[in-house]
Amino acid sequence: MFFLSEIEHTLMLPPHLLNRPLDEAIKEQLDLIFLDKVSLSLSLSLSLYFLHLLTYTLLADSYFLVKFRLVMFRPFVGEIITARLKESTVDGLRLSLGFFDDIYVPVPFLFSPNRNEPVPGHRNRVNWIWNYMDEDYSVDAEDEIMFKVHDVSYPPIPLEPKDVKPFAPMVVTALLHGGGDLGVKHLDCGEGSIV
Repeated sequence: MFFLSEIEHTLMLPPHLLNRPLDEAIKEQLDLIFLDKVSLSLSLSLSLYFLHLLTYTLLADSYFLVKFRLVMFRPFVGEIITARLKESTVDGLRLSLGFFDDIYVPVPFLFSPNRNEPVPGHRNRVNWIWNYMDEDYSVDAEDEIMFKVHDVSYPPIPLEPKDVKPFAPMVVTALLHGGGDLGVKHLDCGEGSIV
């Protein structure tokens, strides 16, 4: 899920940062360029881990060749991860890790049998309820949910960004059925299973 990626990059430092300590200015600029960005080959950049200045050349602007490590988030298919409920709609569940919110559990990947009930006063919101051995179990916002990564996709960048809803550069499709400890962690349905 997390790994370090070593990157070498030629960085141009803007003039307004030249009066600051060099390491601090370079880190700030690298944060702007790399953090919270998704790269198809690397996945989601979370944090600068280590910075090593290799060389620099002072021209009209300052150019620096830097080597650094980034902490990256890239879940793999089949990985089991724990998240919290962010949103519940007729299309399924949306889960959050706190730093990443684009995890979706579509209806076919929920436990079965299930049903949804509208949440009064909230349009487009539902509460998903599973029926297990004639007992009903629902998912609440404070629940921890263990899911299995089914797919990680990188939707194409919209051509007309001004006309598009907020864009998710990386989307994780998850499933809750499949045995094991998948599902809501606090619901013990007997026989040692967790729903």
